[in-house]
Amino acid sequence: MESTESGGAVQADARTERGERILDAACELLLAWGYRRVTADEIARRADVGKGTVYLHWKNKDALLLAVVLRAKAADHRRQVERMRADSRNILPSRALRGSLLDFMDDPVLRALYLDDSDILGRLNDIARKELAELVEAGTETLRWQLSTLRAHGLVREDLGIDQQMYVCMSTATGFFQAEVLFPERAPARAEERADLLCHTVRTALEPPGEPDPQVTAAAAPGIITRFARLEELSRQEVRRQLRQ
Repeated sequence: MESTESGGAVQADARTERGERILDAACELLLAWGYRRVTADEIARRADVGKGTVYLHWKNKDALLLAVVLRAKAADHRRQVERMRADSRNILPSRALRGSLLDFMDDPVLRALYLDDSDILGRLNDIARKELAELVEAGTETLRWQLSTLRAHGLVREDLGIDQQMYVCMSTATGFFQAEVLFPERAPARAEERADLLCHTVRTALEPPGEPDPQVTAAAAPGIITRFARLEELSRQEVRRQLRQ
């Protein structure tokens, strides 16, 4: 019995490793060639597997490339959670968005997704909007929960309503993301400085003056971290949903 279970575990591990290798290959080709030129044959060649093996894991090309995007989203949420756990002040919108901008600059898949890069994503943009609608809505509700919790702890001002504060967060972050492409020649050379400017802008717009009380941020952090961890898990569930069952 143990031998059978052990053999099953080895097979599962091998399948997982092979699936990750296929995802890595698909990601490399998507970024290098764009959606239109990427084929299952080329992905299989890059991953050093047979074409049939690709379809043992994924329903079709669109499901595989969508999983590439979802994996990047899940990793983004994981990094956010790790920052919050390391320092509870990172639950503040200014610091959370600072981290998001650094992640955006460091991950070309996130850049393509957030900038609707049609050269890379092609019609995958439309597929992602349809398939990820619930995930996007979960992200919006997580932001609302985050701001509501911070307001209750006095960590965000209340001179604006939550909907207005959400708009400030989303539009300001989008502006900084777009600026990376629209006028990079005007941006400070260091990525950290650009992220600090976003942090300063959001902090000035939404947060009380002065440094937050560490005890207060520590008290507010667990619920917010749980919500962001849930986003990571939802993204990973969506990756699994694209697998051939």
